[in-house]
Amino acid sequence: MMALNYGVHPPTKIPIPVPPSPSAKGNEPQRRPLQLSKQGQVLEIAIETAANVILDLKNSLNDWDSKVGDGDCGSTMYRGAKAILEDIKNYPLNDAAETVNEIGSTIRRAMGGTSGIIYTIFCKAAYTQLKPSSGSVVTPKQWAEALAASIAAVSKYGGASAGYRTLLDALLPASSVLQEKLNAGEDPITAFVLSSEAALTGAELTKKMQAQAWRSTYVSSELLSTVPDPGAMAVATWYRAAALAVQQKYKS
Repeated sequence: MMALNYGVHPPTKIPIPVPPSPSAKGNEPQRRPLQLSKQGQVLEIAIETAANVILDLKNSLNDWDSKVGDGDCGSTMYRGAKAILEDIKNYPLNDAAETVNEIGSTIRRAMGGTSGIIYTIFCKAAYTQLKPSSGSVVTPKQWAEALAASIAAVSKYGGASAGYRTLLDALLPASSVLQEKLNAGEDPITAFVLSSEAALTGAELTKKMQAQAWRSTYVSSELLSTVPDPGAMAVATWYRAAALAVQQKYKS
């Protein structure tokens, strides 16, 4: 259990959900399948594209964070993305639930910082939601439910909600649009892309928000209005990249 100081709020103890280690799931470590299924191929391109765009965003994230935080958001995200690109060769990509679990393990080991904790919680919650479908093709509705579960976990353990100027201000509109479009019978890929647009819009709107959680609470509203929340921009950017990669994969 790790204590973190979230701005003007009392220190909150955040239990860190620990994804099971390979030994806890069996005697053999997770391995990349010899042949990828369609789902495995889509997961691979989505993960690689999302990670690579974070590598490219490193300097921008650090610049934004130097004004509203510790100045290391880009470096922290970079470590996580780089480790994911190194570890993906061992991810069980044909099993979406276990792949998400392995991403969580990678992040917990390599990323560090508040972002590392938050993303570990995010992945663990998604894994728990997806676990019943382990070994089968995950439906768009199940992906949407996993995203909603992850957001709920981050909000619960991170002490943030909509309008607090955090990554949730990108994720919440993305989740809302995704569920809305799927419920309306929209093509799942189109729903994913539209939800990624909502994520980017939400991230940009953080410029107009006064921070109510995490270290940005110490920053003046005048300075906050000049930059978006780095965490929100990071999640919106990789989510958008993943959506466009999936769209391109299905077009090819």
